[in-house]
Amino acid sequence: MKAIGYIRVSTEEQAREGISLENQKAKIQAYCRLHDMFLDNIIEDAGKSGKDLNREGIQAVIERVKGHQINAVIVYKLDRLSRRVLDTLNLIDLMIKHRVVFHSITDSIDTKTAMGKFFLNIMASLAQMERDLISERTKDALRHKISRNERAGQIPYGWTLAEDGKTLVMNIEEQETIRLIKELHRKGYNYSAVCRELTKQGHQPLGSYWYAQSIKNILKRVAES
Repeated sequence: MKAIGYIRVSTEEQAREGISLENQKAKIQAYCRLHDMFLDNIIEDAGKSGKDLNREGIQAVIERVKGHQINAVIVYKLDRLSRRVLDTLNLIDLMIKHRVVFHSITDSIDTKTAMGKFFLNIMASLAQMERDLISERTKDALRHKISRNERAGQIPYGWTLAEDGKTLVMNIEEQETIRLIKELHRKGYNYSAVCRELTKQGHQPLGSYWYAQSIKNILKRVAES
């Protein structure tokens, strides 16, 4: 059986024990020897996030699968393939369609078996759940900072950073501009018309000029606050 390995590590994971590219490569090589599989190549994505499939390495794997050049794809762990359930399942479906067997060493997944296919769905869902939980915790932390008028990312229009470097205080001049933007929007002015009126009245823009997207963003932020 002709196989290729796929390894990936993101910048944040490079120092984590067991996740390094060299460790993944060694595990795949040992797995192939144990199962009498011919390892044709190991394709890698170094310093790449698994949030999507916009990676040179994974695209090369897809091309090898579509080209019927291999019989199996091996990864050290399921989340090396992708951290999104939909992407993971689509990749596995593509492999099955082209009669390519998928192996995940740590998760003991072998898509030749019915149990392997069932377990794959469970593990993919767990990977997505873990990502969603991290996202929720991040959003909760940001909401907590915002509720305390502390800086959370870029300083929003209408606010200024206090001397302590973390607390936001109102910028009276910009708050007046926001009030005018809301008033014009209620009167039916579109974003471009609001830009023209602000420029006409001499309100200081975010950059060199007022842009429709800037107005849209300000109104959206006000509505969410």
